[in-house]
Amino acid sequence: MNIFQSRLYKALLLLLAVVVIGVVGYMYLSDDTFVNALYMTIITITTVGFGEVHPLSETEKLFTIFLILMSVVIFGLVASTVTQYIASGELFEKLKFKKVQKKIRQLKRHTIVCGYGRNGKQAVIKLERYNKPIVVIESDDKLIDEIEESNLLYIKGNATRDEVLEKAGIKYASSLITTLPSDADNLFVVLSARQLNKKLIIVSRASDDSSDSKLKIAGADNVIMPDKLGGDHMASLLVTPDIVEFVDKLAVDADNATHLEEIFVENLPKEFLTKSIVDLDLRRKTGCTVVGFKTPNNEYLINPAGETKLVPNSRLIVLGSSEQLQNLNKLF
Repeated sequence: MNIFQSRLYKALLLLLAVVVIGVVGYMYLSDDTFVNALYMTIITITTVGFGEVHPLSETEKLFTIFLILMSVVIFGLVASTVTQYIASGELFEKLKFKKVQKKIRQLKRHTIVCGYGRNGKQAVIKLERYNKPIVVIESDDKLIDEIEESNLLYIKGNATRDEVLEKAGIKYASSLITTLPSDADNLFVVLSARQLNKKLIIVSRASDDSSDSKLKIAGADNVIMPDKLGGDHMASLLVTPDIVEFVDKLAVDADNATHLEEIFVENLPKEFLTKSIVDLDLRRKTGCTVVGFKTPNNEYLINPAGETKLVPNSRLIVLGSSEQLQNLNKLF
């Protein structure tokens, strides 16, 4: 694209040079005014066929022939450059990119997924089930085709570069997931993202145990090791199969599925702040059950007591069906 733009700029500069040469030439040869010289230059290079301001001398006729030949060559250069630019598909790619960028600029509190490999793809699928706005950053052309087929917003580029993260709307995003194959790249993404958005929730993939602490020091809120999780899950299927099956049912794969959802206490109506879980009366009003509570100090209480106070910066973990959770959202 840069090559095409460079050629087009050069051709337009040459065209401007021809106009300047024409104006100066007619003013010098014919002792004409600027307007007359400009008029003669324009009707000559555009070959519209209008009449001359005055009969031309032989010198002026030779100059006019030179001007026509120069303009024909330059117009041909401009036309071929524009035709090549359109035929190559670069124009449509640029228009599509601008359309995608416009949509991304309108996003608020979205999730950026860096890398569309196996882990990245699964993360996107899960986020889509929760109707979360997503922007994917990927550099592989084959994966870009997959992303386009899935109608996802994306940025083509290297996620370790600040300008790419900024194009993905990092300053207005609420969370970021980085699933790049290299731990070093993930570390760089986490460092850059944390610098660009202090409030961002960052989840990173890691392959090596030693990368866990480094990623958290860099700014990752959570570090996931897919290989370790996979092996643990396989062993759990042998040791505690019923528990694993029960936990697997806590999903959002179907409308009648039972699943867990977190509620930010500060998002509840003000009259419930500083009151207790019992005062919410969720079980009777919605059918949902409070199974967990996260304190402002990031401590988890399993099956919290009804007297537990609802303080700011704490969260409720609620269990219920899709219908029950919809009732919960309508109520609060």
